[in-house]
Amino acid sequence: MHPVTRTLLWIGGALIVIGLLWPVIGRFFGRLPGDIVVDKPNVKIYFPIVTCLVISVVGSLILFLIQQFRK
Repeated sequence: MHPVTRTLLWIGGALIVIGLLWPVIGRFFGRLPGDIVVDKPNVKIYFPIVTCLVISVVGSLILFLIQQFRK
């Protein structure tokens, strides 16, 4: 199987799993301490700073592990 095909299949499978687990994942992400919410009358602004950091660290760790197992 071509490497690009295999990669696309893995990405598609990961998206399906994330989509199925989203109701559980959504309870935690977006409501972490450090996420900034400005709630005023008629305006709500949301800055998910800590959530973005957590997603970045987890994604980097997963990509690092994949790279290590390919060697």
